[in-house]
Amino acid sequence: MKLWITFLLVSLSLQAQTNTYTISFDNAVHHEAVVNVSFPEIKSKTLRVQMSRSSPGRYAIHEFAKNVYGFKATNEAGETLEMKREDPYSWEITNTDGTINIEYILFANRADGTYSQIDETHAHLNMPATFIYAESLQERPIEITFNTRKDLNWKVATQLKHTQGTTYTSPNLYYFLDSPTEISDYKLREFKVDGQNIRFVLHDPGTEAEFDEYWEKVQKIVLQEKAVFGALPIYDFGEYTFLACYMPNVSGDGMEHRNSTILTDTETLANGGMKSNIGTVSHEYFHSWNVERIRPADLEPFKFDRANMSNSLWFAEGFTSYYTNLILERAGIITVEEYVKSLNGTFNYVWNSPALQFFNPIEMSNQAPFVDAATSVDPVNRENMFISYYSYGSVLGLALDLSLREKNLNLDDFMKLMWSTYGKNEVGYEVSDIEKTLSTYAGKEFSKDFFNNYIYASQMPDYETLFEQVGITIERDSSKAFLGATLRNTENGVEVVRNTMIGSPAYVAGLDNGDIITSVNGTPVNDKEIFNNLIDSKNIGDKITIEYVRFGKLKTTTAILLADPTYHITIDKDAKKTILKARESWLSKK
Repeated sequence: MKLWITFLLVSLSLQAQTNTYTISFDNAVHHEAVVNVSFPEIKSKTLRVQMSRSSPGRYAIHEFAKNVYGFKATNEAGETLEMKREDPYSWEITNTDGTINIEYILFANRADGTYSQIDETHAHLNMPATFIYAESLQERPIEITFNTRKDLNWKVATQLKHTQGTTYTSPNLYYFLDSPTEISDYKLREFKVDGQNIRFVLHDPGTEAEFDEYWEKVQKIVLQEKAVFGALPIYDFGEYTFLACYMPNVSGDGMEHRNSTILTDTETLANGGMKSNIGTVSHEYFHSWNVERIRPADLEPFKFDRANMSNSLWFAEGFTSYYTNLILERAGIITVEEYVKSLNGTFNYVWNSPALQFFNPIEMSNQAPFVDAATSVDPVNRENMFISYYSYGSVLGLALDLSLREKNLNLDDFMKLMWSTYGKNEVGYEVSDIEKTLSTYAGKEFSKDFFNNYIYASQMPDYETLFEQVGITIERDSSKAFLGATLRNTENGVEVVRNTMIGSPAYVAGLDNGDIITSVNGTPVNDKEIFNNLIDSKNIGDKITIEYVRFGKLKTTTAILLADPTYHITIDKDAKKTILKARESWLSKK
């Protein structure tokens, strides 16, 4: 009896120290939710609560407090508590009886991987954009009840642990903020892999048959990505959840979380999404290994009150991007021809960028807080000083895979080694640890050469030789003339719409973003197709005279045309059998 009473008291004590949240959506038509939070047994004289300024998987600052209003705090007796604000994103509340209850209104109308959206189609909740928290109480468990709209047939989908009804729990604040939630009249599919449940929650206006077709592709992706690493991660509560919202009122995005991912796009399955959305599924699920568990040490723990910078996004995001389409090909979702064709855009974007002279892949990764859904009003020069670490890492992953295959090794087995060394036991890694693991797998000289040339510097691998071993050709059209300006049609002429790229004929000629080209060699130009045809008719080395308008004044410049730097990557249809065998080893289903 004594033991039972002790257990009961301990149990009640733990229960009392749980922070509880409730969210209601009565005014969803106007994108509002009402949030109630209770912090019991507060021992300090004051309690600081705050809204997040960043979100898991996003590296830039996002001031979520801007959408919070009607904020009030009371004690257990219902008496209003004194508050003061020392910064724009927090509230300091005076404690009177140990309990602090808070209520506020949240406005939310952007559904993606960073923000929240509330309307009468759904409540799409990214937790940092939705809920206040007390950092001093971050180790307390959390209980949340979603007061769903029964009139809209809403159901809750989340990686949080279900207790009863629409109530869920989290062991601590960190897990809570990493647990996006979709509340809607969604469809559901699930299957078991090695005793774990893989769920796909779909908010889409389409048919069950369309979902079945899409779900078949998703299952193939799961199994092919498992084959890369040899096993699934051990998901908390034995379950992984895709939270897909393909609706015209959302914004396109994908965002990984520990045991779930957000997938959003305006294209429904019946309106192009069947094909265009599946790549995000491949990318985000790969993150359940690479990023969530094979995790950069400089992102652990993630900081919710500031920007998060990492040296390793070229590997965490970039190598994941390399596998995105490779997995689709291995799963039979796209053809070999489609896969090889898909290499062109990323390859040209990276290797024709002037930014290579300014930053290596590590330094490009450091730019994430400025570019990852970051907002600013001043113009920037991204065309000349930045390459996405997604793209840069992707083409380096390709180079490493093909380089390893020259040694009868492969990137899959290297990723398995990263998984067994760092991911399986969730030990954070540094860039030097990736180099060390590659040294263990492929030899010290190989690893040193790859990192010194391509990671610590910005050199370009010998892709011609690497591609040749798998029956792929890469070439440039040395006879095609090139100016190097991105154009669009306007009422006044052809407008330069991006910063011209350093070293291009347009840049050397002094053309800049916003200039209106009116003639070439005296020939009037009022359409970019006419302009492009004029350039195509010229030879490399030709000098052309361009008239343009800048700030209302007519100006003239001359440009000397160079050879088009565009790479063309295609399948070698005459490859020998031994080469075809190597290509098959690279691209075939695992």
